Amino acid sequence: MTLTITNIKRVGSEQLESVTVENGKIKGWNLPEEGQVIDGQGGTLAPALIELHAHLREPGQTEKEDLASGLAAAAAGGYGTVVCMPNTRPVIDDPAVVRSLIEKANGLGFARLKPAAALTKGQQGEGLAELSYLKDAGAVMFTDDGLTNENARVLRLGLEYAKSLNMVISVHAEDAGLRAGGVMNEGVVSEELGLPGNPAAAAAARVARDMELVALTGARLHVQHLSTARELDIVREAKKRGLPVTCEVCPHHLDLTDEALRSFDAMYKVAPPLRSRADADYLLEGLLDGSVDCIATDHAPHTKAEKERDLLEAPSGIAYIEIAFPIMWTRFGEKLGLEKLVDLMTAAPARVMGWPEPTLDAGAPADLVVLDLTTEREVNPAGFKSKAKFTPWQGQMLSGWPVLTVVNGQVAFQREEA
Repeated sequence: MTLTITNIKRVGSEQLESVTVENGKIKGWNLPEEGQVIDGQGGTLAPALIELHAHLREPGQTEKEDLASGLAAAAAGGYGTVVCMPNTRPVIDDPAVVRSLIEKANGLGFARLKPAAALTKGQQGEGLAELSYLKDAGAVMFTDDGLTNENARVLRLGLEYAKSLNMVISVHAEDAGLRAGGVMNEGVVSEELGLPGNPAAAAAARVARDMELVALTGARLHVQHLSTARELDIVREAKKRGLPVTCEVCPHHLDLTDEALRSFDAMYKVAPPLRSRADADYLLEGLLDGSVDCIATDHAPHTKAEKERDLLEAPSGIAYIEIAFPIMWTRFGEKLGLEKLVDLMTAAPARVMGWPEPTLDAGAPADLVVLDLTTEREVNPAGFKSKAKFTPWQGQMLSGWPVLTVVNGQVAFQREEA
């Protein structure tokens, strides 16, 4: 299939150009128009975004999300590749499940799926899963995700095994004992509201332990969703020691704070919790100075009924993969700059994984997104592709919307009003 996108600007350029893609590759720039022609309407062309941390809920929790809805939502958010987490029912710890998910996703025509597999059997933290077989089946990462790898010896063995396979382990780093039943950040707000708090020390203590395991094994470790300044300081120290450590931060931990919980709305309940404005600002500085490696969303859909429970009973998670780039561009684009922001959501995740960095050069894979950086649109979750049609950003005006997403040379999403 041949596709030509006209009237676009490359990231970092103001010159209007056209790009032609053929057989899943970028054929070239400013060639005679061929095949399907789409007017980019002056938008900015970038490599399609890469998501390293999303919950697509299949198998077993498809009332929350499934591959079709989740990958369609990702494409609408400008993502070409999504790494899905294994905390499904059953857990993704079987090579046959990995293969079946990839096969199903390939037939959908939305974002590309790259499954993460469980580090331990059933994510129970006791015995390692069949990591070599899972890699052979197509798993790209090992993680017990929302569970916290309480047994340091098991995580050590996993790191050693993953190193032999040249694979990354990612961790949800919280000390379960310190976290206890905390439903929000422990601090002034939790005390005023009388809600059980989750202290910053729960995250920092676990990150510190895990850095020592990396030093012991020399294996690659990726720390998910930093939420506190202290965690970032520990990661910075580990990097200065030359340890092969990377980390991510999520838009919700940058844009929202524990003040939102004054509403008692469980929509703002996430794990790790929303922290203070000082923590959020410190993490943003980490993006600017390069000590935070990339941006991920931790897209975590639940049913509306689940999130309408009280804060003590509701599950943790926010689903917003469709508006992640608009949030970041609207809130932080001026400070980060377009090229830096695009890098944090494209090439940077690729570097974490050891994948080739995406480019817009002729011959590169045709995973592309056209971004409308100027038009403000209202966030209307009723129109989300995701099954989770509610969001903390409902009604807000954001810019930076993806209007066209191309995956493997084929249109995976096109915004109707564009």
